[in-house]
Amino acid sequence: MKRLMGVINLDAEQDLLGELTYFRCGAAVPFGGRYRLIDFVLSNMVHAQISEIAVFTRRKYRSLMDHLGNGKAWDLDHVKGGLFILPPDWNDPTDISKGELQHFHNNRDFFARGQADHVLITGSQHVSTVDFEEVFTQHLNTNADVTVVYQHNEKMVTDTPFSKKLTIDKTGHVRDLTNDQKNPNYYMNMYIIKKDLLLELVDSCIARGKSFLFEEGIIPRADKLKIGSYAYNGYLAVIDSLSAYYQQSMKLLSDQHFEELFLSKKPLMTKIKNEPPTVYKRGSNATNSLIANGCVIEGKVSNSILFRGVKVERGAVIENSVIMQRCVIKKGTVLKNVVLDKDITLTPNKTLIGADKQPYVVAKRKVI
Repeated sequence: MKRLMGVINLDAEQDLLGELTYFRCGAAVPFGGRYRLIDFVLSNMVHAQISEIAVFTRRKYRSLMDHLGNGKAWDLDHVKGGLFILPPDWNDPTDISKGELQHFHNNRDFFARGQADHVLITGSQHVSTVDFEEVFTQHLNTNADVTVVYQHNEKMVTDTPFSKKLTIDKTGHVRDLTNDQKNPNYYMNMYIIKKDLLLELVDSCIARGKSFLFEEGIIPRADKLKIGSYAYNGYLAVIDSLSAYYQQSMKLLSDQHFEELFLSKKPLMTKIKNEPPTVYKRGSNATNSLIANGCVIEGKVSNSILFRGVKVERGAVIENSVIMQRCVIKKGTVLKNVVLDKDITLTPNKTLIGADKQPYVVAKRKVI
């Protein structure tokens, strides 16, 4: 879509997933058996034919860069446009910008060279199947300066104070951004804005010592700008805490949630890894679980998610757990309500048990 370019802004996102973000940013955290959190919003952008996409990242981005590469897995390895990973490498001694505005200021060339006249800005913590083509069509048809994506959800509960709610008037225009937990209009950290207006607001915010574009540049001008709203009513998982990560992972074992995320829209794209099918050896038992390719199952697995290359030896038991790539669970070991990061080896006859809503988490590359 030549009129729309994309920005996945990770700079303002907090590393809220404990051990899972010790060595990586939140966008690179594995989710759903074979994906990373960034795959969902990136795939949604590609399906909307957005061919110029920048990723603003500031810290712990090595794993993210390894995953994204040159964007080939998302068909973004173009001669013109494509995927741009833009870490903080700035050498302008006159730069006075702060916070996320540093990215917009110091990567101004990305916007200047882009052919699009509108910009889609998102984060990575909202796993969804938003149709950005539909959002953009509404944005153009209503001639809005900004169109904000939200979900009206009376039941949504989040574990952190970082969740934001939108105050929307009867005409569908956004008037304010609040932390009011009783407000059901959940802001999904996604909006489309006219490119010229974006650059104007960036300059204005920097001149006034501001740090955040949406909260300090757009919302305070709600009485002057036409800020429209797009009500999204599809699948939404907010990954803003370890508890939320675990609970949303477990929900994928439900046929309804699995189909809503993976089967209701266009295919989800991720980095391709060629591995053999999973082997279930005689005496193994696997029920109600998502098990990726390359695993070897000799023990018992139930109500769990296993990523690629996990080995479960005979006599081992895994229940209600998330086991990431290349973990080895030795014989006699019991895991319940556990999240294991990548490359962990559990020696024989160990027992790890977490709570139903607060799993026991082990950071990657450990031997226990």
